[in-house]
Amino acid sequence: MSFVQALVVFAVCWFLTFLMVLPIRFVSQADSGSVVPGTPRSAPSVHDVGRKARITTGLALVLTLVFYSVINSGALTVQDIDLFNRGTPAADGGTGG
Repeated sequence: MSFVQALVVFAVCWFLTFLMVLPIRFVSQADSGSVVPGTPRSAPSVHDVGRKARITTGLALVLTLVFYSVINSGALTVQDIDLFNRGTPAADGGTGG
């Protein structure tokens, strides 16, 4: 796996993890009982996005290292997950179409 591929895997893991971490311990202004005028009642009352981003970065780094080790070890190949044998080359060298 090249550096660019690892960076793409990290970015995908980071954004997916961030979207899963964001709603954890979410307290809206309506839940806390203090709605700021001009904001919706569903707006967050506590802004802890920085802490959630740090948690996300750690989790994404661990996930990226797991994916990196699985891909580079050869424990899981394309042929292992190819259920319909579409990833194997044609026997006659043609396109298989």
